[in-house]
Amino acid sequence: MTSKKEKPRVLVTGAGGFVGRHLVPYLCSLGYRVIAASREAAAFDDPNIAVAPLPDLSQSFDWQPLLEQCDAVVHLAGVAHKVVDDEIFDRVIHRATAALAQAISRSGEKHLVFVSSIAAQSGSSADHELTEDDPPAPVNAYGRSKLAAEQAIRAAGISFTILRPVVIYGHGEKGNFATIHRLSRLPVPLPFGALVAPRSVLSIRNFCSAVATALNSPHARGETFIVSDPGPVTVADLIARYRESLGRPAWLMPVPPGWIKAALKAAGQGTVWQRIGQPLVAPPTKLLAIGWEPS
Repeated sequence: MTSKKEKPRVLVTGAGGFVGRHLVPYLCSLGYRVIAASREAAAFDDPNIAVAPLPDLSQSFDWQPLLEQCDAVVHLAGVAHKVVDDEIFDRVIHRATAALAQAISRSGEKHLVFVSSIAAQSGSSADHELTEDDPPAPVNAYGRSKLAAEQAIRAAGISFTILRPVVIYGHGEKGNFATIHRLSRLPVPLPFGALVAPRSVLSIRNFCSAVATALNSPHARGETFIVSDPGPVTVADLIARYRESLGRPAWLMPVPPGWIKAALKAAGQGTVWQRIGQPLVAPPTKLLAIGWEPS
């Protein structure tokens, strides 16, 4: 049993991924004892971190042995930045999460923080500021599986908090941010000076602090929250700031956005345009209202 003076022992699934490698030591820095579960071995140099193997989530398995070791769960594990069959998304994200929620319902009072995605709510762009009250409208298998997992959690009758983060950046990032930063390091001018559509983004540190809020705040129980940095940015901003951090000028050319859109479409990368040339503003108003303090 956890004494009143001790932080709970938290099971973090997917601890070996980009987000997990930041979240696990962050929680330890706050005094939590963490069970870091992942399919691939993850090394953490802290006596308050216990490493545990996580089975293949596409196959059925018993969550109970892991749940017996913890007081709360942060469920990160899933499939991201990969091209897989729709069935794999459903198995790994929806069904495995549903099985976890059912196992928690049988194991006593444990709080589940489920890391969903803004993709459960929207496509890559939106013509209005998103809020948690908007009807969910996922546009791909990843988003649909996240939404189905959310629904399974709510139906399980357990203590939960659902987080819907936007794209996350930080050391070890993947996806669009990794591409933008890789391009920004090139010693050449870039044609993105006119890409000024506002986009909500999320630093890895702010993500970690949002998880801590979800674990700590009674106002987070049974709620769903968008998670993002308080102010949106643009692609031009991102490149300029990153190059400035490298001691370089922005060196951005204001090429008309329509030309970039046409070039991406011709290269078979039309979906990229939705993620860099169209707006997606999802403010964390609801999370801020319960006391979250982003850096």
